[in-house]
Amino acid sequence: QVQLVESGGGLVQAGGSLRLSCAASGRTGRILSNNGMGWFRQAPGKEREFVAAISWRGESSFYGDSVKDRFTISRDNAKNTLYLQMTGLKPDDTAVYYCAAARGSYGSRSTSEYRYWGQGTQVTVSS
Repeated sequence: QVQLVESGGGLVQAGGSLRLSCAASGRTGRILSNNGMGWFRQAPGKEREFVAAISWRGESSFYGDSVKDRFTISRDNAKNTLYLQMTGLKPDDTAVYYCAAARGSYGSRSTSEYRYWGQGTQVTVSS
């Protein structure tokens, strides 16, 4: 079993930055050495939205249109940790942010392509 635990969320003013972390524990070796990872977010009353994904070695990544050029996804497989650096935050970025481990070696924009999910961390951006 794999557990994913997000951290780093909080309250920030518009224009500010936050870095989210996602630590994996349990039987992480196979998951984080061979699987893509992703970040999603969900605001109240809205569907879960794709934010970013990264391949198993970290050599490729892609982003949702609303965060492109502001957010950066990265991973450190030696530390079993996934990151999301968020800059230029806007009130519309307010949501619970979830990390997830993909079923395959590359991430996906689709939630159905992810096998394991964290419990989420709240990010609130004030105007």
